[in-house]
Amino acid sequence: MVVPAGPGDEAWRALLPQLEDVGAQEVALVLTRRADDRMIEALSANVTLVVSHAGRSHQLNAGAAATSADWLWFLHADSQITPDSVRALRQFIHSGERAIGYFELHFLRDGPRWTRINAWGASLRSRWLGLPFGDQGFVMPRTVFEALGRFDEGISCGEDHALVWAAHAFAIPLRALSAPIYTSARKYAQHGWWITTRQHLLETVRQARRFSREV
Repeated sequence: MVVPAGPGDEAWRALLPQLEDVGAQEVALVLTRRADDRMIEALSANVTLVVSHAGRSHQLNAGAAATSADWLWFLHADSQITPDSVRALRQFIHSGERAIGYFELHFLRDGPRWTRINAWGASLRSRWLGLPFGDQGFVMPRTVFEALGRFDEGISCGEDHALVWAAHAFAIPLRALSAPIYTSARKYAQHGWWITTRQHLLETVRQARRFSREV
């Protein structure tokens, strides 16, 4: 499992105990600065601390390189999982399919109630347009990750979106896993639901035009 965390982001402190409770064998926590000794001592034995250049694509790739697992599960630091998430993950891995799995997006109760609409929209975008995003917890065989060229470190944002377009180009299936994954809605609370939603929609359209041309 690979968990990148940006500067000042400590949401991973809530996620790591969940991963330990479900028996995660190998977790790469990827930070952009060296942790202090007290933080390192507090980490569980199954967690490897990785220091990377800033930028999610750099961090995701660094985390993947730091693990030896045949399957990779990429989780945002503010993700929260459930027993159903873990069961669906294990079933998908057991299938051995050369595909990318993703979860049903739900929002935590730390933002506006209107984020239910965003969760519904993410489901439509994923299933109808074939465009799940990274906050839905991508899981894939390492061979697929390498075949797709890893996350593109040449772009400043949208590395998850670009990977999905690459999967389409390589005929790698995208599989909806019938289980939830939760993410924080704090950005909607901080910047306003409509402004944040509008920005995401515009950025998604802009990226789709660019990445579809590039592949």
